[in-house]
Amino acid sequence: MTNNHSNQLVQKLWNYCNVLRDDGLSYGDYVEQLTFLLFLKMADEQSRPPHNKPSAVPQGWDWPSLLARDGDDLEIHYRHTLEELGKRPGMLGVIFRKAQNKIQDPAKLRRLIVDLIDKEEWTSLSADVKGDAYEGLLQKNAEDVKGGAGQYFTPRALIAAMVDAMAPRPGQTICDPACGTGGFLLAAHDYIARTAGLDKEQKKRLKFGTLFGVELVDGVTRLCAMNLLLHGIGGESDAELPVVTKDALAGKHGEYDMVLANPPFGKKSSVTIVNGSGEQQKESLVINRDDFWATTSNKQLNFLQHIFTILRQRGRAAVVMPDNVLFEGGAGETVRRELLKQADVHTLLRLPTGIFYAQGVKANVLFFDRKPARETPWTEKIWIYDLRTNLHFTLKENPLKRADLDDFVACYHPENRHLRTESERFKTFGYADLLKRDKVNLDIFWLKDESLEDSANIPAPEVIAREIADDLEAALEQFATIAEDLRR
Repeated sequence: MTNNHSNQLVQKLWNYCNVLRDDGLSYGDYVEQLTFLLFLKMADEQSRPPHNKPSAVPQGWDWPSLLARDGDDLEIHYRHTLEELGKRPGMLGVIFRKAQNKIQDPAKLRRLIVDLIDKEEWTSLSADVKGDAYEGLLQKNAEDVKGGAGQYFTPRALIAAMVDAMAPRPGQTICDPACGTGGFLLAAHDYIARTAGLDKEQKKRLKFGTLFGVELVDGVTRLCAMNLLLHGIGGESDAELPVVTKDALAGKHGEYDMVLANPPFGKKSSVTIVNGSGEQQKESLVINRDDFWATTSNKQLNFLQHIFTILRQRGRAAVVMPDNVLFEGGAGETVRRELLKQADVHTLLRLPTGIFYAQGVKANVLFFDRKPARETPWTEKIWIYDLRTNLHFTLKENPLKRADLDDFVACYHPENRHLRTESERFKTFGYADLLKRDKVNLDIFWLKDESLEDSANIPAPEVIAREIADDLEAALEQFATIAEDLRR
């Protein structure tokens, strides 16, 4: 029933989006306007019986003030409401910061307010229905290739498998320093919520004080905040906000028991981060981090170093990283050597192509635990699971499903990873062998690519074409990076 209701809601809201697209509204613009209006409607519901909570929204800028207006008066008042609420602190500020009205036709705005949102009693819907409906909208937004919102959306099947492998426990703090719309935080929340025998205090702690997200882009932070809120996490006036807008790489923003993240793809950052030894490149924006091992403007390497710094001693991380992080020389080699020494880098999952909205991405999940300082390296061996060779996925015809990762999670052995056994796709490599590899290259594979061996196994033409296009796009990005470096 839950699923049905949320599907109907998504359909209802989505059908109206198609009406507004004629006015030039993108999917992203529409989801953002829905976010503002849903927040105001729910705050109003909370202030009425049986809840009777004081509203976080000041009178005059609230839901009744929108319902009371029509025509140009409504459009002007809505614009001022967004502007006014964006100046407020707390959750109001997070949701409404830099908010703008994109619905220029007052009649359509009125219909959205009165017919679509006011008709539904949102607070009485279970968090599952509300949350699933909103997740459905975010997914549709991610699928809109032209809008580019896919970069904030990690495949839900992959998130679920990563969380199942990491098995977060009640009382642990969990951070995603590149949280997008909150997929990892929600999956971790749901995993802990399913733990048998949670007491009242643990349930409260799960809603306030367990999950922490950092996001660079205001518009995405608001989607994440609303996504969490609709799933019952955080509160309208909660001082401890579960998600904030800032550049996570600018400095350490806490220490956590667990980090789950898929940092943004795209190699270059406009910021160079200089490590403690003061090596520096000529660049317009420089951040000094004396807790980093290497100086680089490669965003992924910086995120990997940053994630190590925000883990508590014995804290655990699972991070999606592109292939170049495994083999790149220079700063890449420095980061790999230090990570293998100072952390227990125990597992690497090689991901298949065709699962991300960003094209041309070859990625992996790196699992590691932070350890206290000592002379001898912490990584004794790394287990690698190859989910790439001879496997072909596409976003539409053959999307990655959670079941496709069942074998990986079973091999990972979340209950006790020291009881693992090797299999055809799961092999172990010792630290001494890793050091012998050129530049400590972790880009290791052993399975035969059947498409190279046997013409009968050649994938469908569209799969080959997509893979060629992906490889070309990845190569073009690397050439662009080199050209940019040479210009400097």
